Amino acid sequence: MAESEPIRILVVDDDREQRDAVARMVAAKGYVPEIAQHGEEALEKLGAAAFNVIVTDLFMPVLDGVQLLRTLLERGDLTPAIVLTGFGDISHAVSIVHDLRAFWFLEKPVQPEVLHALLERAVRHESMAREAAMLQRQASYRGTLLDMVGESHAMQQVFALIQRVAPSAASVLISGESGTGKELAARAIHKLSPRAAAPFVAINCAALPENLIESELFGNERGAFTGALARRIGCFEQAHRGTVFLDEITEMPIGTQAKLLRVLQDGRIRRLGGTSETLVDVRIVAATNRPPEKAIEEKRLREDLYYRLNVFQISLPALRHRKEDITCLVDALIREMNVKHDCKVEGIEPEALVRLMGHSWPGNVRELRNVLERMVIVAHEGILQLRQLPPTLGIPQLNLPAPEAQPASVFKFREGATLDEVERAYIQFTLSQIGNNKRRAAKILGIGERTLHSRVAE
Repeated sequence: MAESEPIRILVVDDDREQRDAVARMVAAKGYVPEIAQHGEEALEKLGAAAFNVIVTDLFMPVLDGVQLLRTLLERGDLTPAIVLTGFGDISHAVSIVHDLRAFWFLEKPVQPEVLHALLERAVRHESMAREAAMLQRQASYRGTLLDMVGESHAMQQVFALIQRVAPSAASVLISGESGTGKELAARAIHKLSPRAAAPFVAINCAALPENLIESELFGNERGAFTGALARRIGCFEQAHRGTVFLDEITEMPIGTQAKLLRVLQDGRIRRLGGTSETLVDVRIVAATNRPPEKAIEEKRLREDLYYRLNVFQISLPALRHRKEDITCLVDALIREMNVKHDCKVEGIEPEALVRLMGHSWPGNVRELRNVLERMVIVAHEGILQLRQLPPTLGIPQLNLPAPEAQPASVFKFREGATLDEVERAYIQFTLSQIGNNKRRAAKILGIGERTLHSRVAE
């Protein structure tokens, strides 16, 4: 936020004396207060101008604080709100923080130093959320979304879905084959959300023994089980106000899935061996490399948990279904590996790129990353060569009349094949491998786009 831009706080309370007192405390912090007598007036002011934080009482005539926050939630207005509450209403205020996404509550009578500390945190939270929204607007620039890369129609649809769901509080289920970038998608959702300043905690459900996964998720008290020598804070408490990413959710034991369902329903966790519950505010993003419906049939995923998680589903395409993205992925990965390994690789030769295009990529982007990392380390600088590809990488085959078997990318034809036939077949093959993207095909073939268009027309 620019230094010259004032920080504006909306104070909502029907009690004039209390409203003016809070406004004076706001002004003493150096912020600009504006007042509203009830929720309806507050909505009018919020519709006419932007505020950094709302401080609102709960019980007011015309439109009370609960209705105000519910309306803002329905509108998608994420302005952080501090709820003022009396001593007897603390439990009510806590439930509002959880259910209506209020920033926090403050007990009356309001203490200036406590209000100032809360305002400072809320302003910082709002600033981070606004920066995330700006990133979101810029996210699809030149085929990238944070750490995700792809210019294909399929990936642009994925980017659009991520941008649409990120600002909300909805649970997300990401499906896709191993190596398609499910964790990158989950991190993008987190970074583009109002929770970006809070922790992102990832847990691989398939990598943990069944007897440890509940402790990992919910934590444990000392002595809860053999080897529990100290209290342990679980992932949900670590990620308070942030995001928990549950990778390979279908590998989670069914009994643990039932406990996870309860956390999703009421936002409370109990550590193993504990006697009390802890309120947590987390967003759940889950992922699976199995089709969810099949996992339900195989009793690997509880149906009720699936419906809780599947508020919003994003399916990531396999790399073999978006080969037109390989060129931009290669460019991005070379840049990344140059930084990682202190190399100076400038690009990749067309023949090597054609070979990458012809591979089926069963390991998806993760496999491509490994191949490029090896090539960059071997080359260290200059242009990546065909000979630097792993010898096990698949060799593309032209769909031509009775060609002879050929090593590497040297194509041999029986006597009688004309140069025009070979050229036509090679152009058709190259276009088919990169989704008919003529600009990239021209680059691979080493000819101008105008020349390629002419050859295609012929």
